[in-house]
Amino acid sequence: MEVDGKLSKENENNGIMQRMDWISNHAEHTNEIRMTIQSDIESFNALYSECAKYSQQVQYAKSQRMSNTSIIPEIECKLIQEKELHQGQLKAKSLTLNNSISGYVNKLNELTNLISPVQAYIIESLIQWKRQQQLAGNGYKCTKDIDVIQTWCEKLCDLIWIARSQIKEADRFRVNLSRFFELPKSCEIINTLLNMTTQYLSSLVTSTFVIIAQPPQVLKTNTRFSAEVRLLIGGKLNIHKTSPVVKVSIVNESQVNQIIGRNRPYGESCGELLNCTGKMEYHPALRHFSTNFRSMQLKKIKRTEKKGTESVMDEKFSILFSSTFFIGNELQFEVWNLSLPVVVIVHGNQDPHAWATVIWDNAFAKLGRVPFSVPDKVPWKSVAEALNMKFSAVTGRGLSEESLMFLAEKALRTQNVDFNNMVISWSQFCKEPLPQRSFTFWEWFYSVMKLTKEHLKGPWMDGAIMGFIRKSDAENMLTRYATGTFLLRFSDSELGGLTVAWTASNDYEVFSLHPFSAKDLSIRNLADRLLDLPYLTKLYPNIDKDLAFGKYYTQSPNISTPVTNNGYVKPLLVTHVPGWNGPGTNCQGMNSYPNTPQNHIFYENSLGNFSTNEMSVYSEPENNMTAFGNYPSEMEFSSSVDDMSQTDGSFF
Repeated sequence: MEVDGKLSKENENNGIMQRMDWISNHAEHTNEIRMTIQSDIESFNALYSECAKYSQQVQYAKSQRMSNTSIIPEIECKLIQEKELHQGQLKAKSLTLNNSISGYVNKLNELTNLISPVQAYIIESLIQWKRQQQLAGNGYKCTKDIDVIQTWCEKLCDLIWIARSQIKEADRFRVNLSRFFELPKSCEIINTLLNMTTQYLSSLVTSTFVIIAQPPQVLKTNTRFSAEVRLLIGGKLNIHKTSPVVKVSIVNESQVNQIIGRNRPYGESCGELLNCTGKMEYHPALRHFSTNFRSMQLKKIKRTEKKGTESVMDEKFSILFSSTFFIGNELQFEVWNLSLPVVVIVHGNQDPHAWATVIWDNAFAKLGRVPFSVPDKVPWKSVAEALNMKFSAVTGRGLSEESLMFLAEKALRTQNVDFNNMVISWSQFCKEPLPQRSFTFWEWFYSVMKLTKEHLKGPWMDGAIMGFIRKSDAENMLTRYATGTFLLRFSDSELGGLTVAWTASNDYEVFSLHPFSAKDLSIRNLADRLLDLPYLTKLYPNIDKDLAFGKYYTQSPNISTPVTNNGYVKPLLVTHVPGWNGPGTNCQGMNSYPNTPQNHIFYENSLGNFSTNEMSVYSEPENNMTAFGNYPSEMEFSSSVDDMSQTDGSFF
């Protein structure tokens, strides 16, 4: 597929360039006609001068004869003959010129008509590129290359300018010959073509003012961010010599609609931006005429009044970039472009919902929509595609069909149905809490994605984490396997938690550890925690634990003595399950593990109390080398939901 895609892009590029080469050949042909007409006009002017000279001589001869001045009649007759001969030649020449100019104008009409579909295709490619740029915010891999499109635009700009120049030449011919004869039909066509090419140029210039690097779609106040804009044809027509200034502002949904309605901005703004002006500069080696805003900052934002269940994370803004410049001394252009929708937050705990708004908009915005309208309900299969795309981009591996089925059951709160024909609402996606939970589907999915990206990426990419499976299904799967077989799944009950389920006895009894949080895994990684538990031996279905996780161990499994450093004994935090030392352990009380503290925070979940319920785990120093015994570290307490969302909007 990748090779086919590459060939397709090459074929597209070759096709459009061949089409423009053909138009360029046509322009060269019309230019040859122009040069012929120019030569004919010069001959016509010379003939006209000769004819005028004979007319003056005949008139002089007549005046002399009328005043009884002696003049030879034969001379007068000869002058008259010469005059009539030149007048005949002049009439024939004017007819030829009339036909030549009419043919030339028709050729220019053909040239202009040839440009039109190519321009439409290139501008449509720019629209598709911007749509792909928005989908890229959800993890889509763009197939449109903006540098290739820039090459097309530069070539097209040259063709439009050549056509426009030749049309202006045709108009100059018409004006110069108007004192001799009229060209009413050509005059009308020339004016139409001139307007068309000016419109083509205007459309190309305004369409090629693009945002190469979009500002972050989740934008936190008082946090620096960057963006880059480029004029794709800035290296043409001497535009780069003018160094136009680009101004930046933030606008709300209502202001966006006003700008689009009148097709120009009028200084709209709903917030205070710092470092929001910059000059465009030309980089000859890259052919980039651009400006890079590296340290913009949103200081203040003015929000609109909220209705019903709307929150500030539902409100969408856009960053407006605008500039003005001249081409030559006759054409002034006001260019502007709006960024992809932006959600403004003031605190990291707003991050999850803000990303829900962004991802829904990125996935389901329609071309030509009224900003920033999106459907309230969409097919589940479209949501599944968006979630898979985002998860794959963030974590390095996509979701299996089984994982997507699990997500469908969770999001739609139902099982054993055909999800392909079902729809999900925005409210179900990120507003309504899941049954018997205090969090929404999106909050759960977001926390899992964040945990995987930050702490589980390697094992997830290896396929060592099953992740998306219900606890009951995991238990049913494990009961058929030998003692010590385990799998890893994301917790249903806690945000951003990963739990270990394993077959714990010859009776195929299955236990589940209390979920590891992001905080737990930042203290000691997953592989080391699994290494701490020797009774976990085989990753489901039958993969040796060391083979699956060995490359992620930070210490050798054979280390039995503490590491010393400058005479001090360095303690190691290890994962330990109170009352559990492997198969055959007496699980009726904590005394079966004599070194276990009797009244620590996790005691209520000891093995004597839960059977197959989730048990708690904590880390203790290896070899009991702490000054105060084996009490659990404060750092090992499970993190709260806020721990999963303390970001500056840059998680994705």
